[in-house]
Amino acid sequence: MNLPIRPVPTQSLEVPDWLGSCMIGGAALGTTSHEPDAHEPDPKRANELICRAFDFAYSLHEGQVRASGEPYIAHPIAVAGILRDLGGSSAVIAAGFLHDVVEDTPVTLEEIETRFGTEVRTLVEGVTKLSKFKFSSKTEQQAENFRRMFLAMAKDIRVIVVKLADRLHNMRTLDHLSPEKQKRISRETREIFAPLANRLGIGSMKWELEDLAFKYLEADAYNSIKALVAERRRDREAQLTEVTELLKPRLSQLGIKIEEINGRPKHLYGIYQKMYKQHKEYEQIYDIAAIRIIVDSKDECYRSLAVVHDMFRPIPGRFKDYIGLPKANRYQSLHTGVISLGGFPLEVQIRTLEMHRIADYGIAAHWKYKESGGSSIAPLSPNEEKFTWLRQLVDWQTDFKDAEEYLDTIKNDLFENEIFAFTPQGEVVPLAAGATPVDFAYRIHSEVGNHCAGAHVNGRMVTLDSTLKSGDIVKIITQKNSHPSLDWINFVVTPGARNKIRQWYKRSHRDENLARGREMLEKSMGKPGFEALLKSHPMQVAAEKSNYQTVDDLLAAIGYGEMTVTHTINRIRDAVKASQPVILEPDLVPAFTRQPQTQPQPASKSPIAGIEGMLHHTAKCCNPLPGESITGVVTRGNGISIHRQGCLNLDRVEFSRLVPVSWNPIGDRDRPTTYPVEVQVEVIDRVGVLKDLLSRLTDDNINVRNAQVKTYPDQTAVIDLGLDICDHTQLERTFTQIRKMSDVLNLRRIAQIEVLEMAE
Repeated sequence: MNLPIRPVPTQSLEVPDWLGSCMIGGAALGTTSHEPDAHEPDPKRANELICRAFDFAYSLHEGQVRASGEPYIAHPIAVAGILRDLGGSSAVIAAGFLHDVVEDTPVTLEEIETRFGTEVRTLVEGVTKLSKFKFSSKTEQQAENFRRMFLAMAKDIRVIVVKLADRLHNMRTLDHLSPEKQKRISRETREIFAPLANRLGIGSMKWELEDLAFKYLEADAYNSIKALVAERRRDREAQLTEVTELLKPRLSQLGIKIEEINGRPKHLYGIYQKMYKQHKEYEQIYDIAAIRIIVDSKDECYRSLAVVHDMFRPIPGRFKDYIGLPKANRYQSLHTGVISLGGFPLEVQIRTLEMHRIADYGIAAHWKYKESGGSSIAPLSPNEEKFTWLRQLVDWQTDFKDAEEYLDTIKNDLFENEIFAFTPQGEVVPLAAGATPVDFAYRIHSEVGNHCAGAHVNGRMVTLDSTLKSGDIVKIITQKNSHPSLDWINFVVTPGARNKIRQWYKRSHRDENLARGREMLEKSMGKPGFEALLKSHPMQVAAEKSNYQTVDDLLAAIGYGEMTVTHTINRIRDAVKASQPVILEPDLVPAFTRQPQTQPQPASKSPIAGIEGMLHHTAKCCNPLPGESITGVVTRGNGISIHRQGCLNLDRVEFSRLVPVSWNPIGDRDRPTTYPVEVQVEVIDRVGVLKDLLSRLTDDNINVRNAQVKTYPDQTAVIDLGLDICDHTQLERTFTQIRKMSDVLNLRRIAQIEVLEMAE
């Protein structure tokens, strides 16, 4: 694509100086050049890449404006600037300029690669949303966007830093959107992006994202706390200055080299969380006022701590050593709470300069500094141990079929507070707060969890539902014949452990699920040709298209509800049509592969065509729905009974009493709104499973007339539901949503009345 280059409208667009010698329309922009990473051997080429990316982005976004009315190119410039401040390479900064071009212009990823290389293409592709694809719901679209982003992150962790820079500038300019959009974007920022920034250790981004989301989600609380902080700012700054002046000479006398010592303001959302969620008054929050001491070495950190505790009285329970035991995001520092001058509570943070860089920039600090300090290195690899949480997010993509469940899982995992337990060999195992020995066992290995029979914590035998604390030494006792209990689902807290328990249960019941899936498919397709079809090439193709290696795997998935019969039949039909030549003999091809030829029926006040003016009713034994094939049966004194084709009661009826009928067109105004359907759901018994099931139905506007739950000790639970359904299409859609739930093992439609009703 060759696009014209036009002069920058400088009166409406402020171009930052750092763009250096970039040219638009023959005019130089700015006065300074980008200082690229040391792993870019040619600074001139690096700067040239940035300029070309800016040139290209400007030309593509020409004429586009933001909601504020400013030229759209101002947004890519701001994003690139944030990435530059983080020390990003020329490829990262170029991706900042180009991150919206695939989504908002006709440019393709292939053209991005041709012009700027594979590295830039990978980064742009990773942050491009799926806006050009159609999804059944906003939730599904959001889930698929995050699935795609996490996969891209697993290949190159810098993808999320580009995305965070994009989100940060969008949050800074959110005032010009409608209140509904402000809240939706802010909620997503708080639930996903701020926790991601925290996971990556980019504290400066995390705090600003949280405060900006706080501003739009809880405006009254935000303004109230902002006023409180401003009101007492002068007293707080005076106290911090006085404490700083006392500490400096004392530390210097002991030969401690002070790189920096200053006050640190706490961000507003952090104050809100402690005040409103922990039911504390403003004066009870110790770290509103904080001093940060930055020294030269780890040894000096601990020596400085001794000085602080000698000069001021420590507050019990307020000391945390994140140097000896770093946070999962690599954050290191000593934190202590003390009572300073005049009884003023104060938090003191002590760290080295390198620790301080990592605290502010997280993984981005490695774009600019080596551990020894000074020069730059290449970005961290997402394969490192510190990114196990990212690999878990990617693994869960295949475990959670339901979009809502997947989103809930990643939100909970990103937000979780962590504890650190130890193996008997001294290896650190990070876990979510509230984790149990079972969570610990599954974190070690799936087989350790599957054969867990007991646990010792700190040398004492404990129950498997015991809550672990940081510092606990945990030894898991395994036995060959032990296996997971379904009761574990109710007390494990990590999604990984819960998922592996479900997977074990499904695998252990494979034969049962295989038989059930085979029976369900055969019933829908009919017996003629079924055995031949199972052994055919189209059937194997259908299995592979559904991401299963064998036909048996596909049948088992149907049996425990991971795949629907309708979806499977559609895949088989497509495979049969695509097979050239057709492998099956014509008389063995199941009827489902042939499209039925139906004649349109005239509209009528009755929903049933073919029995106009006759007394009729739908049979309660099978509760047929519009869209299903039906048959009429002449009863004695009760008119014509309408049954689903395939109803077992039809086998007991004389052929002479059968009447051909069909449903009238869907648009018939006189048709009843809904029809009763009875379904039975077999689920893994856990706390809240009925609530989650009913929530799915409510979201789809399905009325639940009744619900009955049957539970048995250490077994699955059975839930009988009475639903009001409009037609067969809505029922299939509802079944699909229910089957996506990870706890659902089986789902079937049941008869309300099993006796033959037409012989009355």
